[in-house]
Amino acid sequence: MNYFSSHPPVYEKDTTVFVWNCALHNASDGVFDCCAHVHIGGGWGGRRDCQMTETASSLNTKHELQPTSHANILQQCEQLQGKCSISRNIATCEQREAMLPEQIYSASGVNLGNSDINIPLARYFNDEVKYRIAIRGPSNAAVNHQGYIFAPCKDPSLWGEIIDGLRDYVSVHGVEQNSDADFSASRRRSLNMNVRTENSQDSREREDRAIDKVIKNIPTKKAWVSSCKRKLDYIFEKEMIQVLSNPISEATGKDLINRHVEVGGLIASRFVSINEKTDWHQIVIDHPWLKTERLVVKPDQLIKRRGKLGLIKVNTDLNSVKEWIGARLGKNQQIGKATGKLRKFIVEPFIPHTDDEEVYVCIYSHRHADTILFHHQGGVDIGDVDAKALKMDVHVGKTLQPFEIENGLLKHIKPETKKLLAKFIYNLHGFYVDLYFTYLEINPLVVKNEQIYILDLAVKLDSTADFICRQKWGEIEYPPPFGRDAFPEEAYIADLDAKSGASLKLTILNKSGRIWTMVAGGGSSVIYSDTICDMGGASELANYGEYSGAPTEQQTYEYAKTILCLMTQEKHPKGKVLIIGGGIANFTNVASTFKGIVTALQEFQPKLVDYNISIFVRRAGPNYQEGLRVMREVGKNLLIPLYVFGPETHMTSIVGMALGKKPIPKETEVEFATANFLLPGGQSKDSPQQSRKSSTSSSSLTSSIIKEAAHIANQRVKEDIGLEQASPSMLFAKKTKAIVWGMQTRAVQGMLDFDFVCRRTEPSVVAMIYPFTGDHKQKFYWGHKEILLPVFKSMEDAITKNRHADVLVNFASLRSAYESTIEAMKYPQIRTIAIIAEGIPENMTRKLILMAEEKRVTIIGPATVGGIKPGCFKIGNTGGMMDNILHSKLYRPGSVAYVSRSGGMSNELNNIISKSTNGVLEGVAIGGDRYPGTTFMDHLLRYQADPEVKMIVLLGEVGGVEEYEVCEALQNNILTKPLVAWCIGTCAAMFTSEVQFGHAGSCANSDRETAIAKNKALKEAGAHVPQSFDTLGDLIQEVYEYLVQNDDIVPAPEVPPPTVPMDYSWARELGLIRKPASFMTSICDERGQEVNYAGMPISDILKNDLGIGGVISLLWFQRCLPPYVCKFFEMCLMVTADHGPAVSGAHNTIVCARAGKDLVSSVVSGLLTIGDRFGGALDGAAKQFSEAYDTGLIPMEFVNTMRKKGQLIMGIGHRVKSINNPDMRVKIIKDFILEHFPSKPVFNYALEVEKITTSKKPNLILNVDGVIAVAFVDLLRYSGHYMDQKRLKQGLYRHPWDDISYVLPEQYNN
Repeated sequence: MNYFSSHPPVYEKDTTVFVWNCALHNASDGVFDCCAHVHIGGGWGGRRDCQMTETASSLNTKHELQPTSHANILQQCEQLQGKCSISRNIATCEQREAMLPEQIYSASGVNLGNSDINIPLARYFNDEVKYRIAIRGPSNAAVNHQGYIFAPCKDPSLWGEIIDGLRDYVSVHGVEQNSDADFSASRRRSLNMNVRTENSQDSREREDRAIDKVIKNIPTKKAWVSSCKRKLDYIFEKEMIQVLSNPISEATGKDLINRHVEVGGLIASRFVSINEKTDWHQIVIDHPWLKTERLVVKPDQLIKRRGKLGLIKVNTDLNSVKEWIGARLGKNQQIGKATGKLRKFIVEPFIPHTDDEEVYVCIYSHRHADTILFHHQGGVDIGDVDAKALKMDVHVGKTLQPFEIENGLLKHIKPETKKLLAKFIYNLHGFYVDLYFTYLEINPLVVKNEQIYILDLAVKLDSTADFICRQKWGEIEYPPPFGRDAFPEEAYIADLDAKSGASLKLTILNKSGRIWTMVAGGGSSVIYSDTICDMGGASELANYGEYSGAPTEQQTYEYAKTILCLMTQEKHPKGKVLIIGGGIANFTNVASTFKGIVTALQEFQPKLVDYNISIFVRRAGPNYQEGLRVMREVGKNLLIPLYVFGPETHMTSIVGMALGKKPIPKETEVEFATANFLLPGGQSKDSPQQSRKSSTSSSSLTSSIIKEAAHIANQRVKEDIGLEQASPSMLFAKKTKAIVWGMQTRAVQGMLDFDFVCRRTEPSVVAMIYPFTGDHKQKFYWGHKEILLPVFKSMEDAITKNRHADVLVNFASLRSAYESTIEAMKYPQIRTIAIIAEGIPENMTRKLILMAEEKRVTIIGPATVGGIKPGCFKIGNTGGMMDNILHSKLYRPGSVAYVSRSGGMSNELNNIISKSTNGVLEGVAIGGDRYPGTTFMDHLLRYQADPEVKMIVLLGEVGGVEEYEVCEALQNNILTKPLVAWCIGTCAAMFTSEVQFGHAGSCANSDRETAIAKNKALKEAGAHVPQSFDTLGDLIQEVYEYLVQNDDIVPAPEVPPPTVPMDYSWARELGLIRKPASFMTSICDERGQEVNYAGMPISDILKNDLGIGGVISLLWFQRCLPPYVCKFFEMCLMVTADHGPAVSGAHNTIVCARAGKDLVSSVVSGLLTIGDRFGGALDGAAKQFSEAYDTGLIPMEFVNTMRKKGQLIMGIGHRVKSINNPDMRVKIIKDFILEHFPSKPVFNYALEVEKITTSKKPNLILNVDGVIAVAFVDLLRYSGHYMDQKRLKQGLYRHPWDDISYVLPEQYNN
């Protein structure tokens, strides 16, 4: 879509133009035809103002303003309202801040010729007044003044390109009425401003040569106009390279090219990276060319247009390089709005060359292709590349051959160089694709003497492809945007994120700020930041971040601890606020995540008080009641203000409370409780006959019921004849059947419960696919009844055995989602595929999109929760738990359809729409990745074609330009149904450096991609756009009530859904039921984040170095025993670790191993030989000696008694050792016991017995089994779980019948 189709030139008749410090000459060319022309800047009054006054008449000026101060400019401008449209330019940052501190939000300096002109980026702040810019050429150049539209652009380094393009565009409009004969002269005058003025004597000659070259290349006005109209399209398109397309340093990019691009003539880049820790002496030793060659030095910190900014020094020596770097290293540098320190530089050999040896090459990716740009002239003054460069698209999955490159891109290259360059570009694009680049620009590329040199490089990688490219990439460092240093806390959270299936993000914006956020959900986090900025908190917003995807309690604890640690480093005079917010979760257990946050809050309690921190909480979703209860309880003990709210409070209301913009309610009304859905109609206080959300009178209710009945009858007819399935506007119907990839039992059960509450006659899920197990059955519930769903190992079996299934819900991981989706599209019966995984590499997603378009398959996702068709079908976890489904009336259709990027925010939309209207008819979250499988327009067109959809809601976000397609469709009457639209991410423009929001696609790289610009464009196109997200629900209700009043919507009577039983596990989680435990234990608990032994976490056991002895003491005695006891335990294990290969246990193990048995079987065979004569003697000895001692037998009586019974004394006797040849193991243990045991009665008793037995026979000694046995008797009588169960006096166990599924063959049930 061309930028100018929605943003016409500002310099039309009856337009007010403000120009700063402008020298006007020969104004009669008709460039301006204005109603007012005001001089601002350079001083108020004086010669320059007079000059402006003198030239005003030649500009057809109808109103002349003479501002005397900054303050009255706007006032005078407002007087022109109604007389003409107004365009304003505020020239300098100082003037901007003084006049419009809240409306204009960015400014930067751009050098044109010999004059510094500060060009502000300005936004539209109401419907009538528009902000544009007028710029001029050098004050010493006798040239025509040219005025230009200023196109929004976030990246200041691109402003030069945009200004060039806009200058040319308006120049054309200014001379378009002239004849072609006049065109060259007019162009020559205006092109004087395109050439950088230098202080050398030949500057004018160089300017003239450049002008002649341009005019020669654009011989006619028609060609020039055509090229100008493409300028902004290129600038916007090539900068839509969004994270997770991460920029890397120039040094890293050149290293990758050195290692992976092999083509004749390419000279490997030599470079050295310099930072604050660089040892110059060692660097010179490692790279001796630094001393012998001329050098180039420049910063390597993702700074664009370094040449224009004076940040490159060329053709210098090592000493000058050191001096140049030393003057800048660690020093602040202002670039656009961002101020940062220069910390990293790159030094390279200087390559002498001429201008005609420089060329330009760029490759960038978009949805359907890679675009290669090539221009035969490169370098710092290349100007508008898109107007000059030749372009070729390489469609996804295709390749270009060198001869095609020669013919298409190298038309202006010398014949002797063509093949070399074609081969290089061919290999470069292959490298670009194979290593998952998303952007690569070389300017200049020098081709000299059959050799190719890469001088300046800018690249971006798709970081999600790390699991594919790690071996080729190596360790890649992704530097932060210039102006924002990397914090160790950010790196720590990034590391947690990389190791987790959940999503954890943290960006520190202002470490000294007072407003901190801890928000659940990518979309929610953006909306909270928007609201904070809208309420004037942008300068105090300390961080952006989000946690989502069901993080564990430990992960949320670490995340919260990191935030609190940052908050408590600096005090703020007003105190600080922490906003713990979020929408209505789909599947994240709110109570579980809050437990981690609560633990962190309790740990930081003293600091929370010391730093005067207030906390505001709003959350909903699964088990949110318990989470909020726990948060309220802990708030009573923190001794700080802590306010807790649930779904009864609007999502962002707590922001106004935290910033003092809204009153804090004392109590909030809880709308419903989780347990209510156990009872029919429990979720509603009204009678079942009450109508759905309606503004109609009771007299119209009867007609509405009749119409609803007719509608229901019509639906049944359509279902019976299968029309719903055939309708192209409907993805899902009442009889939709799905196959689920992945062992996602919770999601499947949620889908079945949704089916049941929607009164479907049969489940929507017919099978599951899980390649890691064999084919089997999986148990689920259908209402109260248990059913079995087949689980297939192969997709082929699952699909061929379920021919009526046309939806695949793909829960495969990011590593396998691509292959499984490709396989699914081989089967024509699959019409819709939902890809849940986040972080699929972009190249893979683009291939999926291409294949899906060819096979006419609808893809929802990647990075989505899915979609929902109330009363019909839902994907996976969409809509959340049953209580939210009932509360949001998702069990029956409404009249409103919505499409969103964010999955989490889709559930919030369900809530908002259910409160504002008669409910949702269909909702889809297309996914947060850069390339969603389907776009907003794909679904909006379906809604437009669906007669049941009466109004549409669109929730867009910052980044991308898809919303402009919606604008175009509205303007062309393709979309005619009422559309309520809002784009989140309005805060993005407030940040001084680039911030990657929770979704990969939510990052604006030009002002056209900002949420502010999109919202304005949507409103101008005819959509209903609220003032903020806070008022979205009010606007939806307003539009809905209008449709009801016009009878476009006829509300239907509300019918309560059927009762859906709650799962036992979830009911127990919510604390709704209780059941006696089958087992009891008091020594071990493995349920939390880590195992606890007798209450001590395993991490503490390792930290305190308790060892094996300490573990045994905890498990057996439920406490830490003295060190000598722990040492004794370990000593016993060491001396009995092995008895040699001859004993029966070892013998059996050896024999089994030699027979080919596995380890466990071999060891078990040895254990089975343990008995009274081997191994079991230890137990027997403990029993015999302890009983003898306890009964009071003296040692001689004990020996005589055993002799009379004909029994051996266990623990006495050895085949080899004797009193004269003692067993050293026994001696060591004896000595340890005698030295350390404070009480050893049974041990002493055994020694007395040994004296008697050895007097009879020298080998009847107390052996190792005996000495260990009696020592342990002195410590304890039983061990471990055995002792625990005896201590707890547990009886006979029999497993309960209700915990057993009796699945018998069907023939025996008849």
